[in-house]
Amino acid sequence: MSTKDTIIAKLTEALSPTELVVIDESDKHKGHGGWREGGETHFRVQIVAEAFSGMNRVNRHRTINDLLADELAAGVHALALEIRSPDEPDPRAARRAQSPS
Repeated sequence: MSTKDTIIAKLTEALSPTELVVIDESDKHKGHGGWREGGETHFRVQIVAEAFSGMNRVNRHRTINDLLADELAAGVHALALEIRSPDEPDPRAARRAQSPS
């Protein structure tokens, strides 16, 4: 199983997200710290889950980092996290609405 698949499986099992996107951004970091041939070192996680309701940003990040501790120890160098609960607006939607066509 790829690291991306493992991240998806762990987050899905633990948090039952309503939305989950995991993007391997390793190719954008070639030559930078933590990068290695074959990728799977730098990921962006976009997740929406009821589990994050009432939780502050630091605790949300801690939750994800705790769930993915094995992957972080085994070579995942960076996680860019976009975390929200279902009742929070998607900040990406506002950026898309503001960008020129």
